[in-house]
Amino acid sequence: MLGIESTAHTLSFGMVDMDGKLSSSFSNLFRPEEGGIHPREAADHHCLKASNLLENIMSTEFFNSNEIEAVAFSQGPGLGPCLRVGASIARTLSKVWNVPLIGVNHCVAHIEIGKNQTGCKDPVLLYVSGGNTQVIASSRNKYRVMGETLDIGIGNMLDKFARTQGIPFPGGPEIEILANRFALNHDINANFINLPYGVQGMDIGFSGMLTAAERKIIDGNSLESICWSLQEHAFASCIEVAERAMAHTGKNELLLGGGVACNSRIREMAEIMCEERGAKAYWPEKRFCIDNGTMIAELGRLLHKVGYSTNLSDSAINPMLRTDHTEIIWD
Repeated sequence: MLGIESTAHTLSFGMVDMDGKLSSSFSNLFRPEEGGIHPREAADHHCLKASNLLENIMSTEFFNSNEIEAVAFSQGPGLGPCLRVGASIARTLSKVWNVPLIGVNHCVAHIEIGKNQTGCKDPVLLYVSGGNTQVIASSRNKYRVMGETLDIGIGNMLDKFARTQGIPFPGGPEIEILANRFALNHDINANFINLPYGVQGMDIGFSGMLTAAERKIIDGNSLESICWSLQEHAFASCIEVAERAMAHTGKNELLLGGGVACNSRIREMAEIMCEERGAKAYWPEKRFCIDNGTMIAELGRLLHKVGYSTNLSDSAINPMLRTDHTEIIWD
């Protein structure tokens, strides 16, 4: 199964065999020279990098075009121009190789690659990425969104803050470094800086937290201290909602997914919370937390095994596709 990911800044081709064993994956990340991601510029990047990435994956020892059973692609959600690039490539390869085309839900793919990699069975997913922040659990043949951001995704918030401080995209990893440095060199209890705490029932808001952090910098607080405080407030709000979802559903597994799940501090918070509940926290390797073609291939594999395919007439992208729009037909 070949999977193509192109929802935002990453273009990626990945493969899995029909038993769910992962093999090659090749990705290229669009990094804007300044500002955030412009959808058209990111799509142009994907167009320029597609042939090299495809050539790379086709040159691996695992690849044999005669053994490709289907081509899967991210149908949504995501940035429209970027999604169209991946969809166009997938339609072409499906036609050339005469194999089924499978459009998949990007958000659900994060769940399935996490389950594939960690062995968890029925988790609550804390999905923390650039464009999304959701707490998800399966019920009645769908992944239900139990809580989500009311404004911007947590990764987007971190990147926006980083950009105001001259930190290039992606800003999350550098914020983590600065926060860790602060925690090592200071008494965090004595230097705690309050920011707005954005939990509203089962939902979360990050825009007020972001604005307050920017103002704290203007007030003369160090960048390291604000990075630490911003992480603590943002991650704690996510973990709180995830714990409430676990209590409500009775599930005892928490799965982290999305690019922000690479952060060691949110992983630590998840472990602490789950240990206190008698539950267990899981996350895949970092390369499977970030957007990647392998996760698209894995969900495509599951759909293909139950006979699902996408007709060409139904293969239009859907930038507004939600997690709970996709029916679970493969379990």
